Amino acid sequence: MRTPRHVYVDPLDAIWLAVARAFGLRVERSDEVYASTDGEGTLTLGTRETLDPDDCLAQMIFHELCHALVQGEENLRVPDWGLDNLSERDVVREHACLRVQAKLASEYGLRGFLAPTTDFRAVYDRLPEDPLAGDDEEARLAREAYARAEVPPWAPHLRRGLEATRRVLEEVAELGGLEEGARGELASLSSTFEPR
Repeated sequence: MRTPRHVYVDPLDAIWLAVARAFGLRVERSDEVYASTDGEGTLTLGTRETLDPDDCLAQMIFHELCHALVQGEENLRVPDWGLDNLSERDVVREHACLRVQAKLASEYGLRGFLAPTTDFRAVYDRLPEDPLAGDDEEARLAREAYARAEVPPWAPHLRRGLEATRRVLEEVAELGGLEEGARGELASLSSTFEPR
């Protein structure tokens, strides 16, 4: 019987695992959480079996890095970036995260592809074309977070991950792979990519 010497890793998983490592995060998987950070460098994400069909590792890591952008460097070593996800206390910060996520992803044609799949997806889908517009606290927090994307520890890793993701999906689009359905009536997640 043949003994495999290598394990296949999805290219987008490899990109975002590298981004997480460069940011200083170790990614682990568990069927006991959706997403959680321990404040000591471990980001734990749900296993494939616990996630929705349109969840992917790339989008989940990107979303968590957007949370870190909103929370700022002072919360990088605090469990769950200092957020309380068991109450309504931090809904404004969650919405700010969605705004910065939409803004960054839009710049690479990835707004649909890297969209959240949680209950907050409806909020994300209603964001305006310029998700940073507005004078409320949510928009202000998102603008501050967006500015942080240009400085370490987020830069240059976050934008490199977005650019690499765009390039992979452009290759898939060029081969005609975005039109193919997956699992019968469900469209492939990659069909949400917007080539330039």
